[in-house]
This record gives sequence, C-alpha cells and structure tokens, in this order.
Amino acid sequence: MATELELSDFLKSVEKRAFKRTVYHVRNEDAALDIVQDSMMKLAQHYGDKPLAELPMLFQRILSNSTLDWFRRQKTRNAVFSNLSDFESPDGDGDFDLLETFAGAADSEQVESAEDATRRAQILHEIELQIQALPPRQREAFLMRYWEEMDVAETAAAMGCSEGSVKTHCSRAVQALAKALRAKGITL
Repeated sequence: MATELELSDFLKSVEKRAFKRTVYHVRNEDAALDIVQDSMMKLAQHYGDKPLAELPMLFQRILSNSTLDWFRRQKTRNAVFSNLSDFESPDGDGDFDLLETFAGAADSEQVESAEDATRRAQILHEIELQIQALPPRQREAFLMRYWEEMDVAETAAAMGCSEGSVKTHCSRAVQALAKALRAKGITL
C-alpha cells in the first residue's frame, strides 16, 4: 500500500511530463491542466490504496481515458453548439515551449552562442509542430514510448491495445517525423 507521502511524491514526479504530453494531445494548455489535475484526483481518490509499483500504469491509463473523455465532450459540444469564436482565426495557443524541456546539462560550463541557441529553438519548434501533426494514436504511442520512456508492454496497457499496435504506431510516427524533418532540411 502506498503511503500519502509516496503518493504525493509519485504525483510530483509525473506532473510536468503528464502536462506536456496532454498539451500535445489536446493543444490547449488550460484543458491539459484540467485533465492532468482530474487524473491525479481520480488516482488519489480511487487507487490511493494500491501498491506504489502499480501507480504509474494506473495513472497513465487514467490520463489516457481522461484525455479521450475530453475529446468526446468537445465533439459533443461542437456538434450541439456553434460558437462564433470558433470561426475566428486561431489566437496562437503556441505558448508551450518545448525548449524548456530540452535544456542542456545544468552543470555544463559551455556557453551556447546566440546563433546556436536560435537554431536549436527553431529545430525544436519544428519538431513540436511535426509531433502535433501526427495522427492521435501515433502521437500518443510516440510520446509514451519516447517522452515518458515507457516500455512496449506498459504503453500497450495504458493505450488499451496490443504490443504490436504500439510498435506499429511508433514505427509510423518515427517514419513520418523523419520524413517531415528531412523535407525541412533537419537531420538529427
């Protein structure tokens, strides 16, 4: 059984990655924050008495289901209501900065030139755009495997699909990203 302190430490450890993963999915920071907070509350309320080792998989599953629920609600809302604001041009919800997550080693004494920093920021921005352009299941599998560093079995359990499907989604995502980035002249 996980203690309150262990549960709190676990939630603190997954908070930022869960938020960033959810932002990639829903493309709305406010909605992503709500989804992550709801997922954390559900984990604490319904599964707080589970062993600590089970919490990561439970949380990933709850987060995935909460994200899917959000998309279902949006689809229903958009089908029933037509807001005038839906017809306005996007206001640039791109405040999410992937550069924060790609910071170099903190103890590095190396000073990055302005040109290198700008180039890195441009490349990271392009990678972020290409990840957002992936189909939802490919994006989800890619982020879980390579961002969350989950193995194939954990990703399959969290996504509710087979391990083969996870491998297929990841492979297609990597191929699509590589092709799109090569077309932009970016090689990593």
